[in-house]
Amino acid sequence: MKHMNLTRRSFMKITTSAAGGLAVGIHFPSMAEASVEGAAAEINAWLTIDPNNIVSIVTPQTEMGQGAFTAVPMMVAEELDIPWENVRHVYASANRHVNNDNLYTTTSTGGSTTVSRRHPYMMQAGASARERLRVAAANRWQVPVDKVTAKQGWLTTEHEEQGTLQGSYGEFAAEAAAVTLDEEPAIKAYGDWWLLGRDVPRLDVPLKTNGTATYPIDVSVPGMVHAAAMACPVPEGRLVSYDFEAVKDMPGVIAAVELQQVKEVPAFTDLRSGVAIVADSWYQAQNALAVMPIVWDYGRGTSISTESQMAEAMQLISQPGALVLNEDGNVGRRLDRGVNHDAVHGIIEASASQVTGEVYYRPFETHATMMPPCAVADVKDDRVDVWTFTQDIARSLNEVADQLGRDTENVFLHQTYLGGGFGGGYNMDVHRQAAAISAAVGRPVKVVRSREEDVAQDSQRPPVWGTYKAALGEDGLPEALVTHFVGEEKIPAFSQRGVANMPYLVPSRRHEYSAVQSHIPIGYHRAPGANSTGFIVEQMVDELAQAGGWDPLEWRIKLTEGNEPWQRVLLAMKEKSGWTTDMGRGEGMGLAVVASHGTVAGCVATVAVSRRGQIFIDKLDFYINSGYVINPLAAREQAESSAIWEMSHAMFGGLVIRDGRIVNTNFDSYQVMKMADTPPEIVVHLEMSEDQWWGGLGEPTGPPTPPAVANAIFYATGTRIRSTPMANAEL
Repeated sequence: MKHMNLTRRSFMKITTSAAGGLAVGIHFPSMAEASVEGAAAEINAWLTIDPNNIVSIVTPQTEMGQGAFTAVPMMVAEELDIPWENVRHVYASANRHVNNDNLYTTTSTGGSTTVSRRHPYMMQAGASARERLRVAAANRWQVPVDKVTAKQGWLTTEHEEQGTLQGSYGEFAAEAAAVTLDEEPAIKAYGDWWLLGRDVPRLDVPLKTNGTATYPIDVSVPGMVHAAAMACPVPEGRLVSYDFEAVKDMPGVIAAVELQQVKEVPAFTDLRSGVAIVADSWYQAQNALAVMPIVWDYGRGTSISTESQMAEAMQLISQPGALVLNEDGNVGRRLDRGVNHDAVHGIIEASASQVTGEVYYRPFETHATMMPPCAVADVKDDRVDVWTFTQDIARSLNEVADQLGRDTENVFLHQTYLGGGFGGGYNMDVHRQAAAISAAVGRPVKVVRSREEDVAQDSQRPPVWGTYKAALGEDGLPEALVTHFVGEEKIPAFSQRGVANMPYLVPSRRHEYSAVQSHIPIGYHRAPGANSTGFIVEQMVDELAQAGGWDPLEWRIKLTEGNEPWQRVLLAMKEKSGWTTDMGRGEGMGLAVVASHGTVAGCVATVAVSRRGQIFIDKLDFYINSGYVINPLAAREQAESSAIWEMSHAMFGGLVIRDGRIVNTNFDSYQVMKMADTPPEIVVHLEMSEDQWWGGLGEPTGPPTPPAVANAIFYATGTRIRSTPMANAEL
């Protein structure tokens, strides 16, 4: 089994119980307290066991519908060997993590890493706790440790004089908390799993079904008031003035609070210049804010629009790229045909079989989470409590401390469930807003963003443009390829991922890049980078296959020879999908394969297009090679979720910028996919390679879905859709 190597020093801090002296300056249960009847004993920082054998497992990652609250306990329970029905989940303490040298290593939730990067820590924590329980039992029973078994929550030994002795984990938990192991046990190999690899229903679903799951919008604190905030509608603009006198007598209105921007250009979670109204209810605050006279300095951004960005990008993409992404003139297996990298353009120009692609485009897109950002803050002289919408509780805690100038030991951030994250929970400043407003009015405050404010201030997915030209050999396969992508200057990787490292074996290729400038904040969106470039690359591939007279599936199989993860996916698609490029007028199948987050994901889409041009996605087939899969049920759910979320943006999304501001800021003008629009059939095939690894599963099916659908539409209609939203295409 391949997994991260953990040193004894790095792991000691997460396997030592609080009773063993781990925490400094913060109160955690002492051994005496843990021994009180009914109290749960902390075996290590990851879990406690109560006398009834109930195990509470700490989850540092955020539960936002992706199953973190089930995946983390599963990995601990696998090694601990406890019945699943005895398992409970609890959020990690952000305060404890931050003030104990990042106790849980990271609380970040993103990049499909909850399992792929967290598994060694979580499985080791379970294994360590199990061994400490065995040592505790051996000490009490006066037998060698190797004579004690730990299985399904029970410790057992055969005593020479007393016969069979048995006790629950709960009976030995307090003693186990004091045990120090000489050596950490090895975690199990794949073939020894008893829980991992099974379909396990999510632990959070019952809470969400019966209404007891707590979201930040549900939080209520005694004495709490409500606030509605507005930042400058043109990003990077500043508040000049506001007239509170005009609204102070409106029902429920309490105060106005100016939100002070510190940095010249705010980044990610920095507080942005604006103003908030505080009132007895949120609706009262929002109504007053909507009519209060406000003067803004819009800054440089007013000159930017969707049209101006398009003009700049089209000019750039018609010229040689400003940067070269990689220099691999001799790429692939046919090295005898390789040429110098700088000569690729010349090879194409001299070729008798040239293919010149048109420009593909995906615009700015927003997260459009169903729950808008929300935070509750209670700022007191000696303590700060915050409940918020975040994908990283530790980072948000540090940001609140920074906002208020407080020591982190006195800041407590309480995680809640999220009504959708998709990367948006990384780039919020709503917790800073709530903290600043609470400090200003001296009362607990709940801040809820309106839908319009959420979209206007969101960290958007940046636009991407792409085109290509190629030279084909006598066999119809590309001899040389040049691509040119144009993207946002702030985070170039979002328009580069999956381009320079595409797996297709083209002997000579060159990948160029240019950047456009914008004041619009950008940030992480589910499968960042791959979601936009995949739409372009996987349609480009189909065009090249068609130009060379190749079936697009066979083309991909041929040009990924020797790449086992890709071959496994492509050959499974060929065997199981019923692949064909000829379904008759109005119907089509299309495919795409994109690698992201350590996983290769392929999609075969079946569509129908009416005579009026209406698109119906009849079926999506996914073929996923992610290495280990700890919960196939959750893997299938995430595959469906990522695909539908990404298809929603590709089919209907697209922000419009006018005079520097976003104009389509609610669901009447920024449509999202409804249940009636989703495919009636989605099939997920988990294709595990023999060479195992830990890939992500929360995001990889999103990127191949739109290009697969677009390719299917081409075979159904003969028309290629090169830009989104696809629903606007004339078919």
